[in-house]
Amino acid sequence: MSIGVILSVLASVLFGGLYYFSTLLAPLDGEQIFGWRMLLTFPFVTLFMLWFGYWPLAREIAGRLWRRPTLLPLQLLSTALMGLQLWLFMWAPLNGRALEVSLGYFLMPLSMVLVGFLVYREHPSRLQKLAIAFAMFGVGHALIQAGTFAWETMLVATGYPLYFILRRSRGTNHLGGFWFDMLFLLPFAGWFAWDGGAAPDTFEQVPRLYLLVLLLGLFSAAALICFIVASRLLTFTLFGLLGYVEPVLLVLVALLLGESIAPDEWLTYIPIWLAVVVLMFEGLRHVQRNRTGLTLPAEQSESPPAP
Repeated sequence: MSIGVILSVLASVLFGGLYYFSTLLAPLDGEQIFGWRMLLTFPFVTLFMLWFGYWPLAREIAGRLWRRPTLLPLQLLSTALMGLQLWLFMWAPLNGRALEVSLGYFLMPLSMVLVGFLVYREHPSRLQKLAIAFAMFGVGHALIQAGTFAWETMLVATGYPLYFILRRSRGTNHLGGFWFDMLFLLPFAGWFAWDGGAAPDTFEQVPRLYLLVLLLGLFSAAALICFIVASRLLTFTLFGLLGYVEPVLLVLVALLLGESIAPDEWLTYIPIWLAVVVLMFEGLRHVQRNRTGLTLPAEQSESPPAP
């Protein structure tokens, strides 16, 4: 389980970096950045799968779709759920909707925990329950301040759990399933990148974009690979709770960009930071148990099989 925790935290760090990185890609807008991100992430993910032996997973899904074309609508739904999240992540900070999206990321881990309990009958440990209590306090305070749910908030809070439920129910919660999600996104990514206004002369006018969009694809591929592999190694509950690392980092990015935390917002952030600290402490305990061979049988039985 410790490897899954490390991969989840690493994914959050990389996503936080991408959130800041998007501000360096002007004059591209959010839709264009999303398009180029997908176009350049796909080949990096493909190379990773070929090099490290994950390609048979994609072949297995291809065979399944060939034998049962009726599965195609579910594959397209999976693609749509993932595409909406990745598009929103790039679009929000450049269109004044970062606050609404960040609130969705604060809500998403709690909705993942709820799904883990109701759908997969997972039971949080004592430390996870403590982290949930801290997170509920902080999120509750944020909701009271916001006063309502924006569509961006609801899309993040409900879209990710639905995406992972669909993947697990279809047996595609691995890099092969993710590769097909990206494959079906490529036509839309191409439209956003080119017909959206990012013509070749834009890159000629701003030559640094050639290197920046290449790095965007590389970092995005690394983040998404870590994210997908961690989602398979961890229980739904722990994977959801570790999702709080990302919004904490997004807040730090916002601070680096010149934004500030208002006095009445500290009751949102401090409890959530405490929840992350509790989860880090539990992660260290897991690492120590694995080193000494004292991993609890109950915890072993909760973890899904490795890809």
